[in-house]
Amino acid sequence: MIGYLLATLIGFSLGIMGGGGSILTVPILVYVLKMEPKESIALSLAIVGLTSLVGVVSHFRAGNVNLKVAAIFGPVAMVGTFVGAKISKFLSGEVQLVLFAVIMLMASYFMIRGRKEAPEGQEEVKKMNIPLLVIEAIGVGIVTGLVGVGGGFLIVPALVLLTGLTMRTAVGTSLFIIALNSFSGFSGYLGMITVDWPFLFKFSGCSIVGILIGSQLVSFISQTILKKSFGIFLIFMGAFILYKNSHIFL
Repeated sequence: MIGYLLATLIGFSLGIMGGGGSILTVPILVYVLKMEPKESIALSLAIVGLTSLVGVVSHFRAGNVNLKVAAIFGPVAMVGTFVGAKISKFLSGEVQLVLFAVIMLMASYFMIRGRKEAPEGQEEVKKMNIPLLVIEAIGVGIVTGLVGVGGGFLIVPALVLLTGLTMRTAVGTSLFIIALNSFSGFSGYLGMITVDWPFLFKFSGCSIVGILIGSQLVSFISQTILKKSFGIFLIFMGAFILYKNSHIFL
C-alpha cells in the first residue's frame, strides 16, 4: 500500500517540476517494494512514460508544449535511450544503481543552484543552438536508457538555455520528451526482464493521479523553494544508494 501512495508523489513531482519522477521511482521500487535493480529501472521507464504522457495533456492545452523543439530533441533522445537500454545488458544491477546515485547527486546540484528563467511573454524560441541541442539529446537519451532517469533535470535547463523557452513551456515540453524517451528505453529492456503488467498499470495509475494534481498546482507553488528542497533530498538519497551498493568498490 505504501508503495502505491508513494507512486502519487512520483506523478506530483513530474507535474510541478517536469522531472524528478524516475529519480523517485527507482528507489521506491528497489528499497520499498524490494524489486531487482534492473527490473526496477525498466519498470520506472514505463511508469514515468505513461505518467508523463497523461500529464503533458494539460500542458498542451495551456500552450506549454513547443512541438518544434520536441521534434528536434525527442527523436534523437529516443535513439540514445534505446541504445542506452541495450548497453545496460552488459552492466550489473548494482553498477546501474551506483550510476543512478551519481546522476541523483548531479541533479541535486542543478536543482539547488537553480537556473535563469526567460521572462513570461518573451518570444519562446530564439536562435536555437541545434548542434548543442542534438548533443544534449543524445547524452540525455543514453543516460535514460542506462539508469532509468527520464532526464527532466537535464532537459529543462537545456531547453531554457539553448532554445529560449520560458520555464513553464520548458516543463511542458520536457514532459512530452520524457514520455517519448521512456517508452523507447522500456522497449529496449523488453526481453531482458519479466514484466508484471498488472502491477505496472496499477502503480502507473496512482502516479497519474499525482501528476494530475501537480499539473493543476504548478502555478501556485514556489518553484525555487521546491527545487532546492528536492535537491537537498536527492543528496541524502544518492548518498544512501551509494552506501547500500558500496560493496562493489571493495
